[in-house]
This record gives sequence, C-alpha cells and structure tokens, in this order.
Amino acid sequence: MLLVFQRKYIDMLIKEIATIKPLAPQQARINSLKLQKDNVSKQLKAERDRQKIAKAQQTIASVKSSS
Repeated sequence: MLLVFQRKYIDMLIKEIATIKPLAPQQARINSLKLQKDNVSKQLKAERDRQKIAKAQQTIASVKSSS
C-alpha cells in the first residue's frame, strides 16, 4: 500500500516538473526585476531599522552618561 502511494506521488511530481516550461526572455527579465525590487526593498527596510536602533542606542548612551 505504501509503495503504491509513493509511486503515485513520484509520478505526480514528475508530471509537475515536466509541465514547467522555460520562460520567454521578456518574462524572465520581468521576474528578475521583480525579485531585485523585492530584495532591495528588504535591504532598505533592514538598513532603516538598523539606523533607528543605532540612534536609539546612542540616545540611551547619552542619557546614561549625562545622569
């Protein structure tokens, strides 16, 4: 029973892989640009967060040293 299920599952995966067609160059470029945009957005958010944390740490340090 388990072997039959595994065989059907493997066949299903092979069919899914076989039906994936390569993208047209224009579509591949669009997908690449979308990924780049998403990655840059994540990097920008991370940098802004890093700067906010650094500023907060600097403020805390200045408050501690002045008291």
